[in-house]
Amino acid sequence: MSKLKNLIAGLAGAVALNILHETLKKKSDNVPRVDLLGEDALQRTLNYFGGNIDHKETLYNATLAGDIVGNTLYYSIIGAGNAKYLWPKVIFVGLSAGIGAVKLPKPMGLDETPVAKNDQVKVLTVGYYLFGAIVTGLAVKMLSKSS
Repeated sequence: MSKLKNLIAGLAGAVALNILHETLKKKSDNVPRVDLLGEDALQRTLNYFGGNIDHKETLYNATLAGDIVGNTLYYSIIGAGNAKYLWPKVIFVGLSAGIGAVKLPKPMGLDETPVAKNDQVKVLTVGYYLFGAIVTGLAVKMLSKSS
C-alpha cells in the first residue's frame, strides 16, 4: 500500500482515538485524560527551551494538533509491509501505544495520574490506543481494496 494511503489510514485511527477520548472525558472522572498528559508534556518541553503557553485553550489546541499528527504517523506503520500480518500488527501497535502511555510518563518526569490513577483508567487508556489501531487496520483494509 502507498505511503499516502498509510497516512490516511493512520489519520483515521488518530481521529477515532481523539473522538473517543473527547467524548468520554466529559462523561466521568474515572476515564483517561490523555489531553492533560499531552499538555503536561508539551508545556514541560516548551519550558525546557525557554518557552511557555499561558492560554489554556491555546495549550489544548496545540496539544490536540500534536496528538493527531503524532498518532497519525505512529498508526501509519500498520499499513506498511506484508498485508498477511495486518491484524497481529494492529494488536501490537495498539497495545504498545497504550502500555507506553500508561508506563512511560512517570520515568519521563510527567504526571502519570491522568492515564494511570487506577486500574480502570489504565485499562481504558490501553483500550483507547487499541481502538485507534483497530480503526487504522480497518481503514488499511478498505483502502487496499480500492487500489
